[in-house]
Amino acid sequence: MTGQREHLDLLRRTAEAEFGWTSLTGEQLTAMAAVMGGEDVLVVLPTGAGKSAVYQVPALLLPGVTVVVSPLIALQQDQIEGLDAGSAAVAVNSARSAKENREAWRAVRDGTVRYLFLAPEQLSKEDVLDELAGSEVALFVVDEAHCVSAWGHDFRPDYLRLHQAVERLGHPTTVALTATAAPPVRDDIVDRLHMRRPRLVVAGFDRPNLHLTVHTHTDDTERRTAVVHRVRELAADAASRPGLLYTASRRDCEGHRDDLAAAGVRVAAYHAGMRKADREQVHRDFLAGDLDVVVATSAFGMGIGKPDVRFVVHAAAPESLDSYYQQIGRAGRDGDPATVELFYRAEDMALQRFLTGSRVPEDTIAEVVSAVRSHGGHLTRAEFTEEVSAAPARRTRALNHLDQAGVLDVSPSGDLDYRDPEVGPGRAIELATEAAEGHRRMVGSRLHMMRAYAETTGCRRQHLLGYFGEVLDHPCGACDTCAAGTASTLTREAAGFAVQQEVRHAEWGAGTVMSVADDRVTVLFEEQGYRTLSLAAVQENDLLTPVG
Repeated sequence: MTGQREHLDLLRRTAEAEFGWTSLTGEQLTAMAAVMGGEDVLVVLPTGAGKSAVYQVPALLLPGVTVVVSPLIALQQDQIEGLDAGSAAVAVNSARSAKENREAWRAVRDGTVRYLFLAPEQLSKEDVLDELAGSEVALFVVDEAHCVSAWGHDFRPDYLRLHQAVERLGHPTTVALTATAAPPVRDDIVDRLHMRRPRLVVAGFDRPNLHLTVHTHTDDTERRTAVVHRVRELAADAASRPGLLYTASRRDCEGHRDDLAAAGVRVAAYHAGMRKADREQVHRDFLAGDLDVVVATSAFGMGIGKPDVRFVVHAAAPESLDSYYQQIGRAGRDGDPATVELFYRAEDMALQRFLTGSRVPEDTIAEVVSAVRSHGGHLTRAEFTEEVSAAPARRTRALNHLDQAGVLDVSPSGDLDYRDPEVGPGRAIELATEAAEGHRRMVGSRLHMMRAYAETTGCRRQHLLGYFGEVLDHPCGACDTCAAGTASTLTREAAGFAVQQEVRHAEWGAGTVMSVADDRVTVLFEEQGYRTLSLAAVQENDLLTPVG
C-alpha cells in the first residue's frame, strides 16, 4: 500500500511540476497507475475530462518514447502545442517536409523526445516500423480509439491493423483513449488491438449541464425553416453563443450556412469537401471567437478544445447515439449550462440506413482470393496492385471484408496472407457476406436506438445513459420530456431482470441487459446488437433466460 501511495504521489508531483495541474481525478490516477505498472489500459472519459493526461504524465517517468496514434494532422498539432514541451514532442506525417520528418526520427533515435505523434496510415509503412523497432518504445497510445471499431461511429480501416504494429514492437504497454464507447465498442477495441487483460477505466457519461430537446417534424421544408429560425435565435443572444449546427450532408451544410449568413449571423461552413486551408481557417476563426456559428458535417469537431460552446443543434438525426453523444459533448465543456437540440424527422432513419449500408463486392473478393491462392497463399502489396484490376476503393473494401471475415491477414506493409488454403473463392464470399450481414444488423441496431431516443416520451437523459450501460434512477429534470411531465422513473431491476445482467435469448443468443423500465427491457446481444423488448412479451413467451 505504501508503494502504491508513493507511486500516486510521484504522478501528482510530476503533473504539477511539468503541466501545472494541481489536481488529478480518481479516474486519471487509476489509469496512470495501471500504465506505470505495465498494464494495458482502455480509458473512456467524457470530452474535456483529461484523457490525454493518462499518457502524458507517465511518459515523462518511463524510459523510451511514447508513440501516440492520432487520426488527424490538425489534432496532432493541437496535442503537441498543448503539451508545451517544445522539442520533447514531434510528429511524422505527410504535411511535414522530408527534412522535418528526418529530423524528427533523428530525435527519436537520440532519445531527446518523449512523444512521437503518428497517423495510423504511417504505421502501414515498413520504414516507419523499422525506425520504431530500433527505438525504445515505452507506450503505444491509440487516441480516438473508437475509430478501431466497426461498432464505433467513426470507423477507419487504417486502425484495423494497428495490432500488427504493436506486436512488431514487442507489445509495449498499450493505452486506448476515447470519449465515446458503448459496451460493444469497448469490447471491439480490446479485441482488435489485442490488448492483454486491460484495465478498464470508465467515467460516468452524464453531462447534467446539457439541456436535451428534440423537435419532431414531418415536412422537411418546415424543418429546415425551423432549424434556421432556432439557430438564428440562439446566435442573437450573446449568452447563448457560440454554437455548432450539424447537418447530414455537405449540401445541407452549405445551404444552412447561406440561410444563416443572409440573416446576419457570423457563420461559416465546414465539411470534408473544402480545401484544407479553408477548413483550417474555420477552425482558427471559431477558436478565436470570430464566428457565432459553424455549420458542419461530422468532419468537424474531433480534438476541438473550445470550452464555451453554448449550443449544439442537429438539423437531422445522426446514425447512432455514439456519434450524437460525441458531437453534443462539445457543448458546455466549461461546466456552464448549454443547449442541445435535435430536429428529427422519422425519414432520417431510412436515409441513414441507406447511407451506411453497402453491398459486398463479390467479384472483387473472388479476384483477390484467386490472386493470393495463385501465389501460394502470400501476395505482396505490389503484386496485389498489379493483379487485382478493381478500382482502389473497391479493392480496399474487399480487403476489409476478407480481413474482418478471418479469411486474410493483411500486414502493415499491405502484404496478404491466406489463413486457410481450404477456403476457396466461393466460401470466402460466403464468410465475407456473413460478416457484412452482422455489420448491417449492427447498423440497424444503432439506428433503432437513435430513433428510440428521438421518439421517447420518457426522460431523454435516462435513455441516452442507458445506451452506455449507465443507470439514472430518476428523471433528470433537464430535458423536454421532463418539462412536459411525461418522463417516468426507471429502475435498476424489474420483473426479475437487472441492469448489466447476462441473459440468453433462444434465437438471438447471449446478451447483457442495458436498461429496464416498468414495461420494457433493452438488451445488447452479442450478434444482434441492441433490442428493446416488451416485458409482457418476455414473460409470456419466456424469451430471456438469466445466465449464471
